[in-house]
Amino acid sequence: MSDKKIALFGWHPDVVNYEKWPGMSAEKLRAMLEGDRDKLVALGYAVTLHYIRDGETAYDAATEALQGQPYDCVLIGAGVRRDDDHFLVFEKLVNAVHKAAPQATICFNTNPSDTADAIKRWT
Repeated sequence: MSDKKIALFGWHPDVVNYEKWPGMSAEKLRAMLEGDRDKLVALGYAVTLHYIRDGETAYDAATEALQGQPYDCVLIGAGVRRDDDHFLVFEKLVNAVHKAAPQATICFNTNPSDTADAIKRWT
């Protein structure tokens, strides 16, 4: 069991353009993200899932979510990182983590089902 505190950042399932992600829906994404969180909790991590809603507020929302919280690791989801239309949102999140949680390692998943593997690499 771990006592590590983890923050997961990804798009809120209600704001994703699912035309870019064939076969995915808000319900499927929500279930996958919550499943990732539950798997990490079962492994002993203290996990907080943070949803971002738009690029304009991503930096401030992430900074606010991280301030005052001693997170050990922060994951930025593949939906942000792998979508070229959201490159600047990804950059904002990385910089928010760097500024608001400099003690935390940063990791990335490749899809909503390998989050635990990404977290375990860095904790």
